[in-house]
Amino acid sequence: MTNKKKLVALTGAGISAESGLATFRGSDGLWEGHRVEDVASPEGWARNPELVLDFYNQRRTAARAAQPNAGHLALAALEQDFDVVIVTQNVDDLHERAGSTNVMHLHGKLFESRSSLHEELVYPMDSDRIELGELCEKGHQLRPNIVWFGEQVPLMELAMDEAATADIFLVVGTSLQVYPAANLVHYAPGACPIYVIDPQQPPLLRRPNLHFITEPASTGVPRVAAELIRAL
Repeated sequence: MTNKKKLVALTGAGISAESGLATFRGSDGLWEGHRVEDVASPEGWARNPELVLDFYNQRRTAARAAQPNAGHLALAALEQDFDVVIVTQNVDDLHERAGSTNVMHLHGKLFESRSSLHEELVYPMDSDRIELGELCEKGHQLRPNIVWFGEQVPLMELAMDEAATADIFLVVGTSLQVYPAANLVHYAPGACPIYVIDPQQPPLLRRPNLHFITEPASTGVPRVAAELIRAL
């Protein structure tokens, strides 16, 4: 049995947008009509938890109705030929539903709740809703298991380790504007080819082996996947 090359894919809102899910921040600075600070920050949660809960309840309903697109499916299919690690900034489960088996959610998971006080108390969700007054086992309000602005990204060090050991690195559907996730590309080894798949070319440091595919994920990922498989 031959050792497979390790392929790390950093994915962002662009790949989910092709499945009909709203990107994180619109051109007007709003997310589904809300100021991002009101629905994705500890301060917003403290001010109006009911608004925040309702916002994510709606996001869950939308995510459950969405289907993985050709970009998600191509990444999942690459597991036949590569050791694939998906590091995603997305909180939906479209990668898993497409068949990817090793997915690291940097910014949390939409279909999990957690205690607002004891962050280690995390619960899978059977429904799309968290209600005000719904408590963890220690009696504290449940909140979405989402990493909000101003909060630590618990999986960041693990993601850095994955990036640092990549043989191939893909950047899919992310503007590389959200930190610390945007830094991951700089942890890829110098000899590691980096494929950036996005209709808008994000800013990157100049480095060798950098390939830009200015297409959406649904066409760009299958194109790069076919190229990588041919090169084996």
